[in-house]
Amino acid sequence: MDMRRRGRGKRSGNRGREDTPDVRLSKSMSYALRHGSSKMGLHMNPDGFVFVDDLLSHPQFRSFSLEDVERVVANNDKQRFKLCRHKENERLQIRANQGHSVQVADLELRAVHPEAPDLPQEGIHGSYLKHWPSIRNQGLSRMGRTHIHLASGLPGEQGVISGMRKNCDVAIYIDVPKAISDGIPFFWSENGVLLTPGDSEGKLAPCYFRRAVQLKPSRKSAAAVKYFSYEVS
Repeated sequence: MDMRRRGRGKRSGNRGREDTPDVRLSKSMSYALRHGSSKMGLHMNPDGFVFVDDLLSHPQFRSFSLEDVERVVANNDKQRFKLCRHKENERLQIRANQGHSVQVADLELRAVHPEAPDLPQEGIHGSYLKHWPSIRNQGLSRMGRTHIHLASGLPGEQGVISGMRKNCDVAIYIDVPKAISDGIPFFWSENGVLLTPGDSEGKLAPCYFRRAVQLKPSRKSAAAVKYFSYEVS
């Protein structure tokens, strides 16, 4: 499968509308750096970095240039990627900041401490109405990834760049201090996403939900329209 065609239009609901080259490159890099490096024969260092020249030598990326990669990284509104030089050999390398299904030893995550000034009282997980009945009963699961992703606010709010997709129609508010007090760790990624591996089963139980709100996402406005409100008694 050509990874540049993977998922075309599915997430945004725009079936039939072709992605731009930069969007295709971003999707391909997301897959390679989060999930598919081993299957693609790309060497990933323990800290999650892949050398850019190795990436561009792969058949899936040969139509792209270093300038393309640099532009996509610089212009990515969610700051999904990090580019830097290797400390020893100065080779340019790239990694995804979060979202991995492969184990990465050191993503430079910053632990959230219960008495830290930046301790968030809530983290927001974005999902979809079709999943809400299961989530309400069973909690959130990290599924095949290494972390459950939470945002510090809704998409479009000041300072919120990543953590949930813009087309999510349910926002689930997590009581972060309560979860931390029960021994569940939380971390900040480099691009401001709140991450947690969940409990020993990779879950955040419904007891950590403060509320859930149905959203009406809009391409023209970041405003969220409330249709229902689930409050924890």
